[in-house]
Amino acid sequence: MIKIVVDTNVFVSSFFGGKPRKIIELWRNGELTICLSAFIVDEYIEILSRLGLRDEYELKQLLKVFAEGRNILFTANLPSLEIVRDDPDDDKFIECAVALDAECIVSGDKHLKSIGNYMSIRILSPTEFLEFIASP
Repeated sequence: MIKIVVDTNVFVSSFFGGKPRKIIELWRNGELTICLSAFIVDEYIEILSRLGLRDEYELKQLLKVFAEGRNILFTANLPSLEIVRDDPDDDKFIECAVALDAECIVSGDKHLKSIGNYMSIRILSPTEFLEFIASP
């Protein structure tokens, strides 16, 4: 099963449909493993709360799934990397991918996307990721 890190912009966009939702559905259906760290989960919750989804049923269900650990790898041991010079806050996604040996980071963030590849970890948009897993 492919291991991926999902950037916050893709994760939040999944609540509104489209290709990000397809990626999260693949995870929920057991076709992907999501790699997480406390920093990533905190950012997910912060952004969703800011958008007013704090009390929504879907958010509660998602947090329940995180707690159950189904198709999730979690790390507390992150390397300290300084890769994304234009937005150092994005380093947490690369650190998580390195720590858990993820194959891809799925992101729409221009700073992460500009890196393209780090230590054989592909940084792909949702469209690129769905094409990547669909190819033989």
